[in-house]
Amino acid sequence: MRQKADVQQGTLALMVLKTLEVLGPLHGYGIARRIEQISGDALEVNQGTLYPVLLKLEQEGAIASEWGASENNRKARFYRLTRGGRRQLQAERRDWEQTAAIIERFLAARGEDLG
Repeated sequence: MRQKADVQQGTLALMVLKTLEVLGPLHGYGIARRIEQISGDALEVNQGTLYPVLLKLEQEGAIASEWGASENNRKARFYRLTRGGRRQLQAERRDWEQTAAIIERFLAARGEDLG
């Protein structure tokens, strides 16, 4: 049985923004479950990791929140992407793609490439 990996703080913000872009307003539990689902259950998102990211994104103006009722009629805070959050998602996506391309070049490098 494979152990689930924790999500790194910097990447979690990107995943939250993308999740809200695709699915629209969601409560924290729904965001966490969706990220775990998309990862094929390879990642584990716990409240202690998720809620500081949600708070930071809200303070930055990337997301907004309001109270509502969840599927099982519990009081829950629902988060949605703002216009600024859409711009932030685009910028973070470009940064991530650039970083991933650099890492890929390093992983593909052979000894003669480094000389």
